[in-house]
Amino acid sequence: MMRPSVWTDDFFDDFMRDFDFPFFDDRDVKKAQKKLYGRRGKNIMKTDIKELDHEYRLEMDLPGFSKDEVKVSLENGYLTVSAAKGLDQDEQEKKTGKYIRRERYAGACQRSFYVGDQVTQEDIKAEFRHGILKLTIPKKDEKQESYISIEG
Repeated sequence: MMRPSVWTDDFFDDFMRDFDFPFFDDRDVKKAQKKLYGRRGKNIMKTDIKELDHEYRLEMDLPGFSKDEVKVSLENGYLTVSAAKGLDQDEQEKKTGKYIRRERYAGACQRSFYVGDQVTQEDIKAEFRHGILKLTIPKKDEKQESYISIEG
């Protein structure tokens, strides 16, 4: 059965967030995210992480982004995925005309994951196809603490 677009999956949640209930304590964060990413911001950068014997596989949805708009970096043990598009709209509008209505996403988003200090950039394999980023991260043994034996 088809339902009107007003009855989306998050209609009730949006309605309830308008009231000041104690269990919706992250309202300011949600409002900031909504301003940054739009109403469908929760659909951007959805991530699945699978653990295998010798590696982790991360799959992240980045709908509407091209390979050139996605950056992956590794710094201090944190793997950071960032994507940005349409940030130069003012320059484009001068050349191509002004938009009257715009429904497609334009902005930037970023997520970070701790992968450990032992992983290097050369260890990580990345692939981007059809709006899905796939990363393969090997498992590395953490440095084992060595103890000094005590005699006596």
